Amino acid sequence: MKRTAYDVVIRPIISEQSMEDMDIKKYVFEVAPDATKVEIARAIEEIFDVRVIKVNTLHVRGRAKRVGANPAGRTKNWKKAVVKLSADSKNIEIFENMA
Repeated sequence: MKRTAYDVVIRPIISEQSMEDMDIKKYVFEVAPDATKVEIARAIEEIFDVRVIKVNTLHVRGRAKRVGANPAGRTKNWKKAVVKLSADSKNIEIFENMA
């Protein structure tokens, strides 16, 4: 079964750093752990109707976590993608009202 763009891009990441990078047209997303850079670029272009020129990815390891006296566990591992848009692309509206 073929994956849709919404299966590749899970959610946007909202942080101080990602808000600052919006000025230079860089956006950060959580993506499917097995997604490739090409798949991520195509999905972002399809969802937001923009032109992607670069995609950087990294795997974020889960942190050790504990709640009260319960035994220690871990948060989930996930994959992050930093997407750079071309200069003539429009901004992604999802982030507009955050800054």
